[in-house]
Amino acid sequence: MSQPHPRIVVVLAAGEGKRMKSALPKVLHPLLGRTLLGHVLTAAAPLRADRTVVVVGHGADQVRAHLADVAPETTPVLQARQLGTGHAVRIALEAVPDAAGTVVVINGDVPLLRPETVADLVGAHEEAGAAATVLAAEVPDPTGLGRIVRDSAGRLERIVEERDATVGERAVREINAGIYAFDVVRLRDALGKLSTDNDQGEEYLTDVFGLFASAGEPVAVHVATDHTETLGCNDRVELAGLRRLLRDRVNEDWMRTGVSLLDPETTWIDVTVTLERDAVVDQNTQLKGASVVGAGALVGPDVTLEDTVVGAGATVVRSHAVGAEVGPRASVGPYAYLRPAARLAEKAKVGTFVEVKNSEIGAGSKVPHLTYVGDATIGEQSNIGAATVFVNYDGVNKHRTVIGSHARTGADNMFVAPVEVGDGAYTAAGSVIDKDVPPGALGVARARQRNIEGWVEMRRGGTAAAEAARRATEGASGQESGARGGEAIHGGAEPVRAAAGEVDTATE
Repeated sequence: MSQPHPRIVVVLAAGEGKRMKSALPKVLHPLLGRTLLGHVLTAAAPLRADRTVVVVGHGADQVRAHLADVAPETTPVLQARQLGTGHAVRIALEAVPDAAGTVVVINGDVPLLRPETVADLVGAHEEAGAAATVLAAEVPDPTGLGRIVRDSAGRLERIVEERDATVGERAVREINAGIYAFDVVRLRDALGKLSTDNDQGEEYLTDVFGLFASAGEPVAVHVATDHTETLGCNDRVELAGLRRLLRDRVNEDWMRTGVSLLDPETTWIDVTVTLERDAVVDQNTQLKGASVVGAGALVGPDVTLEDTVVGAGATVVRSHAVGAEVGPRASVGPYAYLRPAARLAEKAKVGTFVEVKNSEIGAGSKVPHLTYVGDATIGEQSNIGAATVFVNYDGVNKHRTVIGSHARTGADNMFVAPVEVGDGAYTAAGSVIDKDVPPGALGVARARQRNIEGWVEMRRGGTAAAEAARRATEGASGQESGARGGEAIHGGAEPVRAAAGEVDTATE
């Protein structure tokens, strides 16, 4: 069994990208889950190169920091002055003086490049024993791109930049994709012979092909089957075009694996996302980062998930989630916000206008509406009443609230942490709970109601309310003024019935 060729990958990422008009280096602009540079490194990864060298220049510190985060095994090399691609590759090879075998050079702004295409290029180059092989493509509009110039026998003669091309050469639609494979020994020799006699006064790496051809060294062209893989970008309009192309590719791939995308044109899925079979993604949905959507789950419409896991059979509708976990057959939304470390167990529910942060909601428990749950643990099969606030911050530290299993909390409650409501306990509507409620107890923490008879006619005489009250009073003449004319809670069993009744009717 033959030994694999040693390989070095060089990524050219030193350019400023002036037409991007951005403080961010061009290669760091994001595109569906990775930067442009990140996509290129991913395409080259299957080569299993002995070393990967990234030539940095403009925004070097930013690019180095990004590489340390996403590809710490790479070697960044500084091109302090951008004197051309040939100069950049020479600097890169100086960082790997013992390199042997094949050198693969890739521009850092071709995010649609597939790993299979890179592998095919390198395989064809090594099989032919070529000194150099260029990836080419036939494009509808070659404006602004370097052209492949062939001789009468169809062999590569040279590669010419558009600004240096003749009128006839500019009519050629076969373009240089900026991706190459070289024999490292012959490349080192050729780089020392490059000239700056061109329109930009730079050392063009592409001139190496002309030198090799003139010297009778074997050079080759490998044509990409899909020209869109070779597209780069010079401004934000072109970047948006690449984003649409990648969206379509990603969406098509997922649909062919058994995922339903109800409106692919409004569905944006990062390349780092995972979807399982029979997941359904409705319109106007963005799935970002390391998000996972389980089998049979429904996500959308109008949903954004970032680094969020949605379990099998769960539903997320018109909601936003970041760093959250939605358990199997759980329900979220509409109009819910799950913040980092929000975790819903199986069949849990987070409903309309509910925000959850750093909290666990147990299996089958419900937080139906108008509630903030922060730094809390809610047990199984509990119900949190509407308009509830988990008061978790004292101005300095965060504190935790614990609600037990099978608990029922009333509407308009505040839980002032640290506090605990035991298993099977109830809390009355309108209560501010700042002391623990034992299991099975009813927590009531509110002022007693009192009614001031005749107040509206005395203080708001002449108003519509006063007239309505007068008519109602006259209509009730001869009868008692009402069963609730006194104080709402008198003692004995009545407060339990009143409070429990409000809990039962105001929290589902």
